[in-house]
Amino acid sequence: MKQKTLHQPFEVYVADMDCWNERPLIYHFFEIVWIMNGTGTRETNRNRFPYRPGSLFLFTPLDCRGFDVGTHTRFCSIRFSEVFLSEYKTEQDKERVTAWLKQLETIFAHHNRFEELLIRNEGDCKMISSLIAHLITEYNQRQAGHEENLRHLVTLILNVITRNVHDGRATDSPGSKEALINRVLLHIQRHIANPDKLRVDYLAEQFSLSPNYVGEYFRKYTGESLQSYIASSRIKLVAQRLTQSSLTIGEIAAELGYTDESHLSRQFRKHHGTSPTAFRKGLVIAA
Repeated sequence: MKQKTLHQPFEVYVADMDCWNERPLIYHFFEIVWIMNGTGTRETNRNRFPYRPGSLFLFTPLDCRGFDVGTHTRFCSIRFSEVFLSEYKTEQDKERVTAWLKQLETIFAHHNRFEELLIRNEGDCKMISSLIAHLITEYNQRQAGHEENLRHLVTLILNVITRNVHDGRATDSPGSKEALINRVLLHIQRHIANPDKLRVDYLAEQFSLSPNYVGEYFRKYTGESLQSYIASSRIKLVAQRLTQSSLTIGEIAAELGYTDESHLSRQFRKHHGTSPTAFRKGLVIAA
């Protein structure tokens, strides 16, 4: 699988296209894609979502994404690394930014796999469009202080997105099977570092399911086993930390709920065929 990296902490890319001639690519950065004109389908980790003017897509590092263009398409891609958003001046800022980035990680991962992100509020659609227009101008002109302005604009865009994600979850019908599996998946993403909250008996109690039915229910609506999903989700976060942060392998293991560094290394090698150290050095990049 072809890879694409970001050679600076932040980049804005506006492009027109009538077709997509490449296979889906794995990108090593966060990305917000805003469809300005055109229709077609966006492919994300083997999932396909239709797009139209105003559609918004969120991607985390190591997601595989591509286009299936229907009509002439113009889009804006806002690309950034965790470093771009994680600059802070105090320990309090560090804690706030770290918590916020983890929340964004959950939101991005969920919408990449399970549903299209819809900005339902017309006012928020206009606000995002305006913010992106200002961001493009600021990026192209690069006047004094533009980096700080860009960081504020991206933060505002992400805050509006976060608000709409929470509003969207609130409108789900409690009795809907689709809404229930979404809540289960979001719970897993939020508590991926806490094995006790991912146990079958805990999930059964939390979501009013029979302990004997949890595994069958999860496979029915996702196509994979519960344990496989938890393991692959955690490993993906490990890979993101290895490529996007300076945390040691031991610190990553502690953050994501592994018993120790050796446990993380064994699981990582099982999924990627290489050690975390080799992966970080770029000797082997996951396909």
